[in-house]
Amino acid sequence: MAFRNAGTWGMVAVLLVLLALAVAFSVIGWQTAGVRPAHVSNSGFIAMALGVIATLALGIGLMALMFHGNRRDH
Repeated sequence: MAFRNAGTWGMVAVLLVLLALAVAFSVIGWQTAGVRPAHVSNSGFIAMALGVIATLALGIGLMALMFHGNRRDH
């Protein structure tokens, strides 16, 4: 019974290690000496927010279409 979920736990472990590496790489890259922090204007934040909202709307819409199509056997 315990070995049945070994693949799942292995995959979770690999994904957690990859997440930790990504976070560590980001923190090290962010704190690199000699790099000035980027200045983002208000227009940049608005554009980023609109991009996130549009991406979420597209993803949610496509998933809703898939769910609807699956329920109708299309």
